[in-house]
Amino acid sequence: MCLAVPGKVISIKGESPQLRKGKVDFGGVAREVNLAFVPKVEVGDYVMVHVGFALAQIDETEAYRVFEYIDSLEQGKPLPLDHPHVHHGTGASLEEQVHEIRR
Repeated sequence: MCLAVPGKVISIKGESPQLRKGKVDFGGVAREVNLAFVPKVEVGDYVMVHVGFALAQIDETEAYRVFEYIDSLEQGKPLPLDHPHVHHGTGASLEEQVHEIRR
């Protein structure tokens, strides 16, 4: 199982789309993240990050849905499966998801 975490892009460096990196804030902790898979991301945007790579751009609403779900897990009270903020995935393989992101 893979876990991607949302964060807010607070700075970007690098001109080449393949070499762009950004500093991403994860609730007060900032980390450098590779932005190659999200070439249209700008400062202030939210991204889903897994092992140092931003895999997808998301809107602020989706980011806060994930924050709410993670918070519920930390409190030992996971949201019920029928809660509107619980995402069940697309059923697509990781390769298919990456291909969709790159389009």
